[in-house]
Amino acid sequence: MHTTNYTNTLITVSPDCPVTVGTPPAKPGTVADRQYALLRDAPYTMSSDELLLAVECDRKGPVTAESFFAKAQACLRASPLVKKQGYGLHHDAAGKVALVAMESDAYARLLADAGVVKRAGMRSGRG
Repeated sequence: MHTTNYTNTLITVSPDCPVTVGTPPAKPGTVADRQYALLRDAPYTMSSDELLLAVECDRKGPVTAESFFAKAQACLRASPLVKKQGYGLHHDAAGKVALVAMESDAYARLLADAGVVKRAGMRSGRG
C-alpha cells in the first residue's frame, strides 16, 4: 500500500503561488475547500493519508483505504492549498497535518527551524 505521509516536514508554499497571504478557498465543494475545512477545524488530528481519504470519500462516496492507496496518490505537495491559496502544510513528529499561513510567525519559525525538513509545493505551471 502506498502512503503520502511525512513526519517533521513543512510543505512550503509553491514558488509560483499567486497570493502573498493565506487565502481561504472561495469556491465551495472543491478539493481545496474540503482540505481547508478539515485542517482549519482540526489541526494536527489527521495524517496526509487520512486527509486525502476523507476528501475522496466526501467527493465520491465511501472508499476503503486499501483500494484508494492501492495505487500511488499525489502527496500534499500537489494540494491546491500550497499551489494557489498561500498555505504551507506542517506534518508534526506523529505525521499529523496543520495549515500554516505563509505570512504567519509560525510559518517563519518552521522555515527557520533546521530540524524541520522542507519540501517545496509543486508549481502550477512548467515555467
